[in-house]
Amino acid sequence: MRRTRKITVLAAAGVLAVGVAACGGDDNNDGGGSGDLSGKIALDGSSTVLPFAQAAAELFNQDNPNVKITVGSSGTGGGFEKFCAGETDISDASREIKPEEASACKKNGVTYQKVQVANDGIAVVTNKDLKIDCMTVAQLKKLWDKGSTVKTYNQIDPSFPDVPVKLFGPGTDSGTFDFFTDKINGEEDRSRSDYSPSEDDNVTLQGVEGSQGGLGYFGFSYYEGAKDKVNLVKVGETSSDCIAPSTQTIQDGSYKPLSRPLFMYPSEKSLAEKQVSGFMDFVIKNQAEIAKASQIVPMTSAQLSTAQAELKKGESAAG
Repeated sequence: MRRTRKITVLAAAGVLAVGVAACGGDDNNDGGGSGDLSGKIALDGSSTVLPFAQAAAELFNQDNPNVKITVGSSGTGGGFEKFCAGETDISDASREIKPEEASACKKNGVTYQKVQVANDGIAVVTNKDLKIDCMTVAQLKKLWDKGSTVKTYNQIDPSFPDVPVKLFGPGTDSGTFDFFTDKINGEEDRSRSDYSPSEDDNVTLQGVEGSQGGLGYFGFSYYEGAKDKVNLVKVGETSSDCIAPSTQTIQDGSYKPLSRPLFMYPSEKSLAEKQVSGFMDFVIKNQAEIAKASQIVPMTSAQLSTAQAELKKGESAAG
């Protein structure tokens, strides 16, 4: 998945590696230059967190080449399924764990810590020929809600083009799908079904780009690498407060209601292993550089302090 983007991310990560390595040299297992860590780390989950996880793995391996890191992308829901079955060390997530997922983890004896690693916003995009500058939450709900009968865009608003609707978006295992449907339609998983779903953002992008009436949504970080191929739609509670997602509007929360935190969930069992705790320490210590390499919005200072505290709590529980 995202093969083209992966190359770009890893190339950027390689450029940053020298600077990150220069920050190392301590002995607190943060992977910052000791090179004595070994073993395996398995991550899976959100496609939105995928480029961040890939860049983190690349940077970490610059100083810890004996740690084998695998990064999967089966969606937030699919990632938690594997994680709660004990198949992975860290679950990447674009939403918080659901009660039923937490119950599955508890049943299998998998304890964990929720650690924010970055920020993101959902980007609503259209085909280049579909000129829609702003959509309100109510208009997006009218388009995407379960049972929607909207067939052309001017049925939403007379000022919109009289063009047949062609919708693309993430599948039901995606945390992006869960988040979008909750914030726009008022309930997770509540969505019209007559759209083209995929867990691969490349497929969504290609669908929107190749369809005259194409409209879809995915993480803002992915839009950053595709902005020349699609139009970005501003979103607001009303037409007077429509705003575009950006690093600033996502961090300060003014891009409502489609801004969100991104997480890594390490298991406490795995945190007891030096390579996993070293990797997570490295991620938090270098989150700004990793976010830059992967075109994801970094945490604020307050968010970083909370993430450090949460990780320390997990490591203490792991012993």
